[in-house]
Amino acid sequence: MIQLNGIEKIYERSEGTPVMALAEIDLSIRSGEFVSIVGASGSGKSTLMNIMGLLDQPTSGSYRFDQREVGQFTVDELAKIRNERIGFVFQSFHLLPRTSALENVELPLIYSSRTEFRSLAENALKAVGLEDRSNHFPSELSGGQQQRVAIARALVNEPDILFADEPTGNLDSESGREIIEIFRHLHGQGKTIILVTHDEGLARNATRIVRLSDGRMVEDRAVEHPQ
Repeated sequence: MIQLNGIEKIYERSEGTPVMALAEIDLSIRSGEFVSIVGASGSGKSTLMNIMGLLDQPTSGSYRFDQREVGQFTVDELAKIRNERIGFVFQSFHLLPRTSALENVELPLIYSSRTEFRSLAENALKAVGLEDRSNHFPSELSGGQQQRVAIARALVNEPDILFADEPTGNLDSESGREIIEIFRHLHGQGKTIILVTHDEGLARNATRIVRLSDGRMVEDRAVEHPQ
């Protein structure tokens, strides 16, 4: 599904030398995998996620998404893929405060070709165990519940890949465990999941760990016994 070869990302600065965020990244991710991208702050893991999620472009190298070179996609095609085939979950929940849980989940559907907004959103909330909180506003939900709404929003278009960037970073340990259990369940259903984290314990819930250091891949290994 994802094939990266020789990916580099360089950020130019108005003063000083350019910053090499990623260098010589070769990475393949197959459909149905659960992969953790691990590294310390500044290691390049979020930059890598943004490139794989089509939110950013590499400075050089090749990225093939479903056998097609990403550089060949038009702007409209990239937007369509992000909306319909990729789901994103971030550390900050990014929910609209004056909008109910159900309406927050419905938002990505506005830009899709779907028509059954209500039923799709209800099913997504049910998938994360929040069907009884559909009319609650974010301020009426705990942090863990808000993140579950954010996951439901990422799932509502039934994407092929789910990217999660430090999804438990703003949660207590119990809520964090609940979120990871949702990801494990989704993986069990065949969803491709790419988890970005600095937490080694969290990373071991995946079936594969890719480690970055100073913008370079330094490890790529299978997890024999995921937690």
